[in-house]
Amino acid sequence: MTETLAGKTILMSGGSRGIGLAIALRAARDGANIALLAKTDTPHPKLEGTVHTAAQQIRDAGGQALPIVGDVRDDDSIAEAVLTTQGEFGGIDIVVNNASVIDLSGSLDLAAKKYDLMQDVNVRGTFLLSRAALPMLRDAANPHILSLSPPLNITPKWLGAHTGYTLAKYGMTMVTLGLAAEFAADGIAANTLWPRTTIATAAVQNVIGGDALMQVSRTPEVYADAAYEVLIRPAREYTGQTLVVEDVLEAAGVTDFSGYAAVPGTPDAALYPDIFLD
Repeated sequence: MTETLAGKTILMSGGSRGIGLAIALRAARDGANIALLAKTDTPHPKLEGTVHTAAQQIRDAGGQALPIVGDVRDDDSIAEAVLTTQGEFGGIDIVVNNASVIDLSGSLDLAAKKYDLMQDVNVRGTFLLSRAALPMLRDAANPHILSLSPPLNITPKWLGAHTGYTLAKYGMTMVTLGLAAEFAADGIAANTLWPRTTIATAAVQNVIGGDALMQVSRTPEVYADAAYEVLIRPAREYTGQTLVVEDVLEAAGVTDFSGYAAVPGTPDAALYPDIFLD
């Protein structure tokens, strides 16, 4: 088994902040190389972090960083990211499909442009970034694709809650499971990972639930620690799964999740299941 991510090269979509950055920093502590394909070249008025500040945090944590300003919706950006990462680090071991757009509007209220944006970033971006990296992944010792998307829960509760967003996130999962099946013989693992609770990110604060939901959310580090456990597993033996953050950590021996509470001392976040799971 690969016990650490030392020397491994990760190509991640997004990652300027939040869950993606937490995953990158966890890998950086092992001495991993992380290439970030993200749009945030300059500071956003309402959001912290750019691809450049994230890269500096990765370096400070002990990793090597390659900030790539680009858009996962753009074919040229994807090609440049893959080739630049290969040129800088000699290959690609891991692809993390982190970039995602969320809009929980009902079908009558969802703007067509936002529907298209979610499909382009979440589904198309996951497919094309993964596909572009496949030649390098085939040459890697323990290649992984990890998409931050949910299990396919087709109960009416979630299918009808926010159809446009549900379709986009399930599309990410379907792409990933398809790649797992298609490239199993090459030893390339492809899995998805999703939390049982909401995660304290800007999206939760600004888009989903504000302060009330942040109170019962967990920190991005819970996602990062679970992602780490997935990415160090033998690729040929651990693929084609829709994994849940807490299940992965429990299998790794974690029994106390209180340290991941976004607001210490709040009720157990496990009492507040996230979308798509229950």
